[in-house]
Amino acid sequence: MAKSGVNIGAQVAAILSDAKAGRFKPVYLLMGDEPYYPDRACDAIMQYAVEEDARDFDQFVFYGSDANSDDIITAARGFSMFGGRVLVVVKEAQLLKDLEKLAVYLEKPLDSTVLVILLHAATVDKRKALYKAVQKIGEVVDSPALRDYEVARWIGDYYASRSLSIDPAAAELLAEYAGTSIDTIVLETEKMLKNLPEGSSRIVVEDIEKNVGISRQFSIFELTKELSARNAPKALYLAAQIASSVKFQMPAAVSALYTHFYRILKYQALRLKDPNPSPQAKAEVLGVNPYFFREYDLAVRNYPLEKCMGVISLLNDYDYKGKGGDVGPYTKPESIFIELITKILNI
Repeated sequence: MAKSGVNIGAQVAAILSDAKAGRFKPVYLLMGDEPYYPDRACDAIMQYAVEEDARDFDQFVFYGSDANSDDIITAARGFSMFGGRVLVVVKEAQLLKDLEKLAVYLEKPLDSTVLVILLHAATVDKRKALYKAVQKIGEVVDSPALRDYEVARWIGDYYASRSLSIDPAAAELLAEYAGTSIDTIVLETEKMLKNLPEGSSRIVVEDIEKNVGISRQFSIFELTKELSARNAPKALYLAAQIASSVKFQMPAAVSALYTHFYRILKYQALRLKDPNPSPQAKAEVLGVNPYFFREYDLAVRNYPLEKCMGVISLLNDYDYKGKGGDVGPYTKPESIFIELITKILNI
């Protein structure tokens, strides 16, 4: 998960390590579309910056919806009751009406104060003084949202960081359930680990199905597999089962199919340059575990370039229909979805 060449996971891990060692910057600007990493950094700073018995006096937490920059600056310019460090945290800072005014404090920050500015799923204007001041004397964590094709890989890396392994198919299934929300992935992982036998270190599809509550049998993941093979009876059966689920959402389903066929399209483009691409080249283009290479090798044969483009055009049309465009008021989303799958198979 990177932005502008920055590995956000590694950056936040370094902040956690520094916090445990008592090393802090004068100011942290924690922001981005994905709140998981900014929240982790903020939690670590709050855990270690001020001793627990001094927090009533030396730790100040403001919320952007009911605070103002003058009060925050006053707190930041104060001194510790015990001669230690002062911590000032501004949560939901995107709601602070005069947020940019905090740049005034950063012109002459106190060495004994740590100021944390935490935005939730938002960013500041990088052209303005606040951002530039933090860049100069502090640290900016700018956490972008995961893209659909990055989620399964992130799950694998996350499990590895916890000395766990997860089968590629299980990672794909969890990714399908969680979408791009890292918080959901982490929460479901914690729930699952509590229910697994003590000492379990390998997660398989059955663990996801049993503990997360999503069945591989009736998942988009299985549907794309059958579409890749052009297995019409199984694909239509799965489409009907998926569409009848109470949790079914047409836009989300079309988005997942679009991600799959866009990967096929990119793979087609790679093969035009190199008919026998290396595993490394495949991994870079597809963004999937090598476990799934065989499926995509089959898919590019079944959906040559022209057909693949036709499918993507269909998906664009049905994304519009799935959001209520050009359909009757009584047309059910499940009927539209099955119609889409039928057209894909006949393209």
